[in-house]
Amino acid sequence: MAKFVLAGKANCPYFAKAELLADLLQRSLPKFSIHKLCMHPNEWQQWLETTCKENGWQHEYSPMIWRELINRGGKGMLLGGFSDFLEHVQAYYGITSDMTTELMMKIATENLLTRELCMKEEVYHQSLIKPLHIWISSALNPTCYILIPQLFAPGVFRDAPTISLHLLDVGAIEEDLQGVRMETEDLALPQLHKVTVYTELDQAFQQAHFIILLDDSWPECGGEDEEESKVRKVSERYEQYGRLIDERAHKNVAVIVAGNTLVNLKCSLLLENAPSVDSGHFVGMATQLEYEARAHIAQKLSVKTADVTDVIVWGNISGSSHVDLQRAKVFQYEGAIWGPSDFSQPVLKMIYDRKWLQTDFLNLVSSQRATVASKSQRATAISATNGIIAVLKAWNCNSSAEEVFSLGILSTGQYNLPAGVVFSMPVSFQDGRWSVLSDVIIGDEMRAKLQIAADQLREEKDLASRTRKDTA
Repeated sequence: MAKFVLAGKANCPYFAKAELLADLLQRSLPKFSIHKLCMHPNEWQQWLETTCKENGWQHEYSPMIWRELINRGGKGMLLGGFSDFLEHVQAYYGITSDMTTELMMKIATENLLTRELCMKEEVYHQSLIKPLHIWISSALNPTCYILIPQLFAPGVFRDAPTISLHLLDVGAIEEDLQGVRMETEDLALPQLHKVTVYTELDQAFQQAHFIILLDDSWPECGGEDEEESKVRKVSERYEQYGRLIDERAHKNVAVIVAGNTLVNLKCSLLLENAPSVDSGHFVGMATQLEYEARAHIAQKLSVKTADVTDVIVWGNISGSSHVDLQRAKVFQYEGAIWGPSDFSQPVLKMIYDRKWLQTDFLNLVSSQRATVASKSQRATAISATNGIIAVLKAWNCNSSAEEVFSLGILSTGQYNLPAGVVFSMPVSFQDGRWSVLSDVIIGDEMRAKLQIAADQLREEKDLASRTRKDTA
């Protein structure tokens, strides 16, 4: 079987002449096969350069014809242009072409009109598909690798018929991102419409409905204080992110800031630089801390982690935070009182070891992430993913209104906390919106701890502001 590929510009008369000659051969010869690639003139040059580079060919004009040798274990063999194809056909099959110039031009015009019509139809069909656009930054972060399949789990985006996933990692090697894209496509997810990758910010957050920011690694700057360097890098990146979100994302976009570094500050910088987006659409993730606290309480009480609920994390998520157990409940606890599966008891009444709560418990929670990372030799990606998915489900109306989440949100003075600071506090979701719980008691001891966190957050904002002035 002789298999040939004919490629060229739709308005090229020699492509038209080669096309008709190939059709004649295919009708006349049972073992002759031709595959045609008719391209718009605007598409041709880039396609030609890419194809020649991939195959190691030299060719500069339309049309281009090659013979496929895959069945023989080899790559394609370039014949050349129309003259080369005609010479090959005459030598092998004794057939030539006597098409007139007038007919060549007429067919070339028809080819171009047909190609433009096909392109319009493709654009129209694409316009009928309205996917949900999800952007993930630092897409080479281990959390992203675990997060991607979870995004398509039942109940996360249940009302979205299709999802376009956009993977961004500024300055990364594109081949690495392409590998993640290919593996995502290999999942054969029914909801997945398209995966695109980016290593620059030139198209970042276009049409975004949900944005998950995982940035946690920043280049070292010699001769500069480590903390100041980190704050400066975070400020530069997240100010830019905020402006791009303001310009390009949907105005109802939901933005989740995750990670281990300056989470509250990142969220605050986004809010400052995206004034046209409702402040309620930006949250910092404290759920990982919350789950880590639940895990240690569960071990202490010999229950499953899922049996401990309503633990609250206040303050600076990646700094001075406070774990609050005043509302925490435990289910399935084998104590003096036993009840049905929906029966719960207050955690503080079940844990009698106050010394453990005030010292060991807090130390265990604060060191949990580092302990897990040292044992597994990687970041704590699974627990981070779990928290992100839980918040996404709640944001998409798939959680109970009674479920409590700890999120970094913009304070408006709730609980007499300083306004204008992103502070972790307890919220619940209803109808796709969160609201701060109003029935939590703040005693003098807790207020002092929250004040320490607030002061730390103000210092971070002040440092960010100073580094920006120094850079300017």
